[in-house]
Amino acid sequence: MTIDGFVAGPDGELDWMWIPGERDESLFWKVIELADSCDTILLGRKMTREFIDHWENIVDNLPDSPEQPLAQLMVNTRKVVFSHTETAITGRNLEVENGDLAAAVHALKKEPGKDIMVYGGANFISSLISLNLIDEYFIFSNPVAIGNGLSIFKEKKLLKLDTSTTYKNGKILNKYLPV
Repeated sequence: MTIDGFVAGPDGELDWMWIPGERDESLFWKVIELADSCDTILLGRKMTREFIDHWENIVDNLPDSPEQPLAQLMVNTRKVVFSHTETAITGRNLEVENGDLAAAVHALKKEPGKDIMVYGGANFISSLISLNLIDEYFIFSNPVAIGNGLSIFKEKKLLKLDTSTTYKNGKILNKYLPV
């Protein structure tokens, strides 16, 4: 998220996310740790194709990529895509859910296993937030402002800061809990 509260530019741009600067390996390994704590990833339909193509390309075609450990997790983890319009989307370990969002997420939460992680997109996450379906918020704050864009918060939401970690590249990971 940008320091002015956006998760993407007005047209979904993410170019601000990888600003030049000092790479912090501890941040990368924290992302892997968070991903490894989950056995299901929730995605909205609009961002799924780019997400699947990106990670499967790294796994299949870029064996020397430094992103390979994260890519393996992203590809091998179960992914549930929520869509009102698509009934089948290609991708490894991917299933499409067309039912009621709240009912489907509550059912997923009751399944045994690890945590569930949400990767996006912005409108999908906004829906989950509005339905009070998020148990923990891990928000990476990037030291950049973009002026306008897509926000995941569409209404007042009280959160309690649980932990905060600052990285040498200026990014901050804040863990919030719903109040």
